[in-house]
Amino acid sequence: MENTNPAVAYNQVDATIPNARWWHIIPATILVYIVAFMDRTNIGIAIAGGMDKDLGITSSVAGAAAGIFFFGYLFLQIPGGHFAEKASAKKFIAWTIVFWGGLAMVSGLVQNTWQLMTVRFFFGVAEGGVYPAILALIGHWFPNKEQARAIAFFQMNMAIAVIITSPIFGWLIQNYDWRVMFIVEGLVSLALLFIWLPLVADHPKDAKWLSAQEREWIETELRNDAEENKRNQGALSKGDYKDLYRSLNLWRMVAIYFFMSAGFYGFSLWMPTLISELTKSTMTVVGLLTTVPFIFTIIGQYIFAKLCDATMNRRLFTALSFFGIAISLALSVVLKENVWLSYGMLVCGGFFLNAWAGPYWSMPTQLFQTEALGGARGTIKAIGSLVWVDSVVPTWWA
Repeated sequence: MENTNPAVAYNQVDATIPNARWWHIIPATILVYIVAFMDRTNIGIAIAGGMDKDLGITSSVAGAAAGIFFFGYLFLQIPGGHFAEKASAKKFIAWTIVFWGGLAMVSGLVQNTWQLMTVRFFFGVAEGGVYPAILALIGHWFPNKEQARAIAFFQMNMAIAVIITSPIFGWLIQNYDWRVMFIVEGLVSLALLFIWLPLVADHPKDAKWLSAQEREWIETELRNDAEENKRNQGALSKGDYKDLYRSLNLWRMVAIYFFMSAGFYGFSLWMPTLISELTKSTMTVVGLLTTVPFIFTIIGQYIFAKLCDATMNRRLFTALSFFGIAISLALSVVLKENVWLSYGMLVCGGFFLNAWAGPYWSMPTQLFQTEALGGARGTIKAIGSLVWVDSVVPTWWA
């Protein structure tokens, strides 16, 4: 009798298959989203470093400036995911990189609140479709038994971005100002094109750097996954968008992502300000302290994704991550009178912060048919990104 145990199947993956896909696709996606995440969250360290005083903005306005990004973020989520699934994720992302670079440099020139709000909104528009586009790209390269790990490695970009950029941007603000920080960021964004274009191909058949053995293995595994998913799916009958939006699974995933985003972006956007208020340290020290929770984020992502692919239990490891971050954030508020205990809970929260991503984002492939998969990812990301609650996080610490 054929062995169908997922854990056994995981351990029987042919170790002789070359791994070029891991060294081309994943590093490129990590670099792209390091820049994207940097563009999205650096307003937090800019506000902590004097932007609020220079532009005369209050904490509530600063929260709105951070939040308005997500309204712009809505516009290209579904079209971007669909275009990447059906046409080219590579071309879509290349054009958004150009817009990021220009908008980042414009951010360094804003003179008032309304200019800042406008730039932040268009930042959201520019970045809107990138995440579902990258998930589509990963889905074209990695079969089900590798997807949680592939997505988790990609998701490490957020922690790496903070680890790299927080000390550098803290130093730039302390020695220059927040305007210089944005301009440097824009130049780095544009330089990314010279890495993205040569490294990435939309499909294995398009990659000249891929061996025939690895190409055959990937395409065979993906065909087998597609056949198995069609046998197991009950959410969609025709695979079109009409059936997609009738799917209860879609709206469950939207709700889960929405509430998780509230905690994630509250944690990420306001971390520099919270640490500054807790420790009364210089911006360089704040930048260094901000990196520690995100080092633990990388560890948590790797452990959870590896266990998830080994057991194929996506729901369990998603739920455990949610529970861990919720408890950690709650304790960080309860213990705020003790600076280092509160900071310790933020570090603990970092371990769980993004551990859900690999298990969670590997589920849509199994729940939705290919015809509507890009739209499903885009819908989840679009609605889940409407997170206003991050603007009220500082009031917990008042």
